[in-house]
Amino acid sequence: MTSETSAIGASDPSFSRDKTLPVALLLAFAGGYVDAYTWILHGVLANAQSANVVLLWVHATAQRWEQAFRFVPSILAFTVGVVAASWLRRSAGPKAGKISLLVEIVMLFVVGVLHNRLPDLAGTLGISFVAAIQTSIFTKVEGLTYSSVMITGNLRQAIEGAFEAAAGGTKTGGLRRAGLFMGLCAAFGTGAAVGALLTERVPAFSLCLPIAVLLLVLLLCESERMTRQRE
Repeated sequence: MTSETSAIGASDPSFSRDKTLPVALLLAFAGGYVDAYTWILHGVLANAQSANVVLLWVHATAQRWEQAFRFVPSILAFTVGVVAASWLRRSAGPKAGKISLLVEIVMLFVVGVLHNRLPDLAGTLGISFVAAIQTSIFTKVEGLTYSSVMITGNLRQAIEGAFEAAAGGTKTGGLRRAGLFMGLCAAFGTGAAVGALLTERVPAFSLCLPIAVLLLVLLLCESERMTRQRE
């Protein structure tokens, strides 16, 4: 068996729970959801900072300074989140994933509570911070690098895997890789669709669903620890 085949094996017990496909799919769903939430309510993407940078400079070059600067807080909050995640990995080690999930859940709860009083501040700063932590801590699924908060890299990997499978090249596991990353793209898109629907209809309670999804991820990761303790 080649190393690549092993890396994308569906049932390889060497992968910790936070690096399995179900967890990655749940995180991708949450990532798409909060992006739709912030775009509908604030006109800013919490996850896709490349889009925020482009829009910032589009408005800046047209000297529409007010529109340009509305993207700055999200970019700065994302930067702070990446720094916080880097510190968390260094200081907490294997516990970084679970701690980051707790931080995300608390932050989304705070955003939901403060939204009516401080909508722009809570929405752009809080959720961009959460997105940065999630994409910095959860980076692997079945041994492969992925993103749970943006789709471009996942889509590229899906297309490459499909091409490898169709071309019959020397690399094995291309079809599995294509299916894995297409699943992540679908989960992200589904999250965006559900997020758009609920944000439009029940904006005051729309963050309850991604909070529940992150709680489920936390429970899955904690169940693994309890199982290992009983063994």
